[in-house]
Amino acid sequence: MVADDKGLLAIDESIGTCNRRFAALGIPETADRRRAWRELIVTTPGLGQSISGAILCDETIRQRTGGEASFVSVLDDAGILPGIKVDAGTIELAGHPGEKITEGLDGLQARLATYAEMGARFAKWRGVIAVDADRPSRGCVEANAQALARYATICQQVGLVPVVEPEVLMEGSHDLARCAEVTEAVLRAFFRHADEQGVMLEAMILKPNMVLPGLDCANQEDADTIANATVNCLLHTVPASVPGIAFLSGGQTGELASARLNAMNLRFRGRMPWQLAFSFARAIQQPALQIWAGQDDRVQAAQAALAHRAMCNHAARRGAYDAAMELTPAAASAR
Repeated sequence: MVADDKGLLAIDESIGTCNRRFAALGIPETADRRRAWRELIVTTPGLGQSISGAILCDETIRQRTGGEASFVSVLDDAGILPGIKVDAGTIELAGHPGEKITEGLDGLQARLATYAEMGARFAKWRGVIAVDADRPSRGCVEANAQALARYATICQQVGLVPVVEPEVLMEGSHDLARCAEVTEAVLRAFFRHADEQGVMLEAMILKPNMVLPGLDCANQEDADTIANATVNCLLHTVPASVPGIAFLSGGQTGELASARLNAMNLRFRGRMPWQLAFSFARAIQQPALQIWAGQDDRVQAAQAALAHRAMCNHAARRGAYDAAMELTPAAASAR
């Protein structure tokens, strides 16, 4: 999943989230348009050159192309591992106003077994941590860390690789140091619970946030500073037995996410015990979605933009991404 400088593509947005993104672009919020959009993604020519796995949602893993091929089989034929999001979303954490806990552990083993029969090779679970002067509480951190560890153990019991996603959100005015403090606490809590639950660290992928200042913070650090803060945080917390760390994009633009990943792999090459990869959603999808806008005659142009963003992140894994790559015809058409 992190071999050959590839990464993961997350196309696991819920129906509600996908519909909101469609609404912003005037795309009909229908099952047919969602299927058409996801078919555009999974049939993108050459996608397997940059992408090793695709995270699907329950709706997507059951969908088929217009030619009646299952999305799972299309991905398999492209050399891309099919994965599945298995959490049931977040609710308010009782006793902790403004904080969330992820649901979905009840019946998880049976659901995972069903997805494995459908062709899934790995799974994903997201925990959400909000940041301000008073949050997160220890109760929120511990509850989400324990849920992530339980999920990972259950995945491994049924033979699926767990992708563990503890996301410290970008929303807020917190600075880089505060994000680093919270991210370190969240990762320490997860690996403590992972040890208690018997998670095989060598058979999982970590999908964390990069260490970033909040979106409303006045001081937006440069890529090198973010690279230093992120990798140092990971060196303090992530055991060497974890094979790969695939960052979420968390609302970053495609160009920023690529530049920051590139800085990490360039500055810390040969000094990290794990591979640094990507597991982006919007940072790869958004330019293509804007081009497509629900119009079938724009599929090829949208696919070119999607392949371009995937290729940029493939280069960032080698420390070979450069802003000049954004001047290619595919990149220009995405603007």
